[in-house]
Amino acid sequence: MATDRHTRLVGWLKVALPLVALAILSTLFLLSDRIDPDAALPYAEVDVEERAREPRMTAPTYAATTSDGAALTLSAEEARPATAGKPAVAEGLRLDLATPDGALTELRAATATLDEAGGQILLSGGVTVTTSSGYRLEMAEVAAKTDRSGLEARAPVSATGPAGDLQAGGMVLGQDNTTPGAYLLVFNKGVRLVYQPGG
Repeated sequence: MATDRHTRLVGWLKVALPLVALAILSTLFLLSDRIDPDAALPYAEVDVEERAREPRMTAPTYAATTSDGAALTLSAEEARPATAGKPAVAEGLRLDLATPDGALTELRAATATLDEAGGQILLSGGVTVTTSSGYRLEMAEVAAKTDRSGLEARAPVSATGPAGDLQAGGMVLGQDNTTPGAYLLVFNKGVRLVYQPGG
């Protein structure tokens, strides 16, 4: 009799369990969110015609070694290639320069324009330069050489560093011609230093 009851229970479960599973699945489909086929995908909002007129790259990176052995890494949030009459332009620029003497210079700028003829990148829109020697410089614009290690600011420069606060009409960062492998950061065009002893 116990075997009979067990057999009947197994028989009922064979019918009941698949029905319960079917009920659960149908409930999931009935209660799930409806998909709106007209809803635009995030990347579908890009204006294709505008991209065809003005091609651009997102998050490009460029790395090279300069003629004097420094490692140059350049990256941007967005870059547009040169077109007829217009130079290559980048936005949200980051330039890292590691020189053979172990020094590291980090540069950040809002915009950059490539001057191929002059072999330089013109950075503007507020430029910040940080050196591993402890200097932080801020200027409106600066030119960075593409064939060798070098930065030049022809506009006023504001700097803080180990010696104190400094204001200058210009600045040049480049290789020291008298000492191979060494680099100099030179402030010029009227320099005013507020010296902080023990800084």
